[in-house]
Amino acid sequence: MKKILMIGTGGTIASKSTPSGLHPQLTLDEILEYIPAISQLCEVDTYQLCNIDSTNVSPEIWSSLAKTIREHYYSYDGFVICHGTDTMAYTAAALSYLIQNSPRPIIITGAQRPINVEVTDSKTNLYDSFLYAVSDQAVGVQIVFNGKVILGTRARKTYSKSFQAFSSINYPYLAVIQDGHLIQYITRKTPYGLGSEPAFYEKLNPKVGLFKLTPGVDSDVLAFMLEKYDAVVIESFGVGGIPTLPRYRYYEVIKEAIDRGKIIVMTTQVPNEGSDMTVYQVGNELKSKVNILEAYDMITEAVLCKLMWILGQTSDPEEVKRLFYTTISNDILY
Repeated sequence: MKKILMIGTGGTIASKSTPSGLHPQLTLDEILEYIPAISQLCEVDTYQLCNIDSTNVSPEIWSSLAKTIREHYYSYDGFVICHGTDTMAYTAAALSYLIQNSPRPIIITGAQRPINVEVTDSKTNLYDSFLYAVSDQAVGVQIVFNGKVILGTRARKTYSKSFQAFSSINYPYLAVIQDGHLIQYITRKTPYGLGSEPAFYEKLNPKVGLFKLTPGVDSDVLAFMLEKYDAVVIESFGVGGIPTLPRYRYYEVIKEAIDRGKIIVMTTQVPNEGSDMTVYQVGNELKSKVNILEAYDMITEAVLCKLMWILGQTSDPEEVKRLFYTTISNDILY
């Protein structure tokens, strides 16, 4: 029987009702009492890292999660992390960069309803997560939610209340779980085989900002962000571009920032299919004249976390570019 470490961070799954709204209070041992069938799948130990609403999750929490898994890595066959849904996709992406090429599964799950209420998705999600964690086909970082197994670099929360909270963006589901049966669609392999050693990282640079382009927004907003952050991701319209009318001054702001060593990435607000800055003049001229990076089919959550990881390792623009376009856990397939 395999041995799994369950790590708690809080979230809705651990919440109870209070006069001011749901608040995480249940411990992992209390949560496990609601699902005795898990004991038939594996041996479970628990580690309560924190007990917070996932709105409060930060890069410091991601580094602590990676450190916890690293310290316990060779004592367990896999890991199941209980997490709030609101920032779960960011945590999945961050751990995909902090723990690379792991032959052991690192599963993240949670729920849209607390485990102590009558109608809840908590029990199914948690049972499915352990079912997948003990599978010999499970490796690396994934989200298991609503019967879907989603690659950690491809998950996005697309429903705020429904049980089908997460979607896999620009990549198929790895597997589905139906009535306790695992149906594996894509078998993942670590580059060096199951006997390989994972690559652990702990350093992140949180000075990465996200600028959402809206019609008529002034470039002074972007300029302010580029003063504050080492890197900024521009979430543009369609396949990617910037306003080109002279009054906006976006080209000048971007060029000056890149000349100062700032990193700028262009991505899209559109959920599916990614960017292609060569299609329209508003993107093509910018890309041909300045050293801006393009996200292509990467999702915004992965872009932000990847930049934090990269800038935690280096500030050299050419090395940043090389690492950004290096595929990690199938995060970019352009």
